[in-house]
Amino acid sequence: MEHESAGGDARHESSPTQDLRERDEGSLASFVPRGLIGGTLMGLANLVPGISGGTMLLAAGVYPSFINAIADVTRLQLRPRPLVVLATIGGAAVLAIGLLAGATRALVIGERPLMYSFFIGLTLGGLPLVWRLARPATPGVWAGAVAAFGLMGVMALSTGGASGTDSASLPLLVLSGLAGASAMILPGISGGYLLLLLGQYEPILGAIDDLKEGLIGAAGFDLARILVSMEIVVPVGIGVVLGVVGVSNGLRWLLAHYAKPTLGSLLGLLLGAVIGLYPFQEPVPPKVGFEVNGRVVPEAELAAIPQNDWPLQRYSPRAGELGTATAALVGGLLLTFAVSRVGRREGD
Repeated sequence: MEHESAGGDARHESSPTQDLRERDEGSLASFVPRGLIGGTLMGLANLVPGISGGTMLLAAGVYPSFINAIADVTRLQLRPRPLVVLATIGGAAVLAIGLLAGATRALVIGERPLMYSFFIGLTLGGLPLVWRLARPATPGVWAGAVAAFGLMGVMALSTGGASGTDSASLPLLVLSGLAGASAMILPGISGGYLLLLLGQYEPILGAIDDLKEGLIGAAGFDLARILVSMEIVVPVGIGVVLGVVGVSNGLRWLLAHYAKPTLGSLLGLLLGAVIGLYPFQEPVPPKVGFEVNGRVVPEAELAAIPQNDWPLQRYSPRAGELGTATAALVGGLLLTFAVSRVGRREGD
């Protein structure tokens, strides 16, 4: 019955799948600006717990191209287009992560309302694009959207918000890279948050920052610092490659065979991503009983916990703060809209 239903819906499901392919085959000249911006936003998003890099690619309108390009390259279909797509998005993401890891972490800690409001705007700005691909809405679209939205709601309600700095074994570092990359591909699921759950958020960002300082820091080239950072960066990188390859090929297969439920799920993930991005939160000093990675921190050590590891508490914003947050949200919406228009000049 299920197979027969899938066949009966083939005509309806061919429309969004064909739209994805047509968008993917637009000219490279129209794609590159979108790819650079989308890749940069993906890199920044993966530095921020609670925000998905895949969401940013979807909002920027380059998600189908990215998924298809990875799948093509991993199948050794080395045509010029997928190579340019990966170089554009991947290069921009790597540069954003390498150069802005420290600054982004500081901004999120010091200007959380502004940063989270901006990312909410970017996320919501991608909804019209996904809705256009998913039309006409079928029961499969609605079922996928409701299920994915519910999943995001459960994840948002169960977040603990604590990060750790425990040392990691090689398998855990590979797992961290795999989990982070999988979340980078799947819209709505935050790679940064998964790294928090694994207790590897601070160590990995710190290693990236050390690698950058060892290469281009004020003290000049520092081989010893580079080698120390590579003990974390290399196994995480292996996990990233495994995660990106596996998830992208799986999504491509789902879009080809079950386009409507898959697009509905992407729609739900995108909308549900906003649940966990409430911008008006502030760090509060940890109290007795505070846990990091399942370990209760002794009372004598509480004062030594850095502020970026403090638990978060929601608060009611002041009028001025609400105004600047709204402006940041609108700015994110406008940026997403402008980026999507670049890709639609020739692709649509």
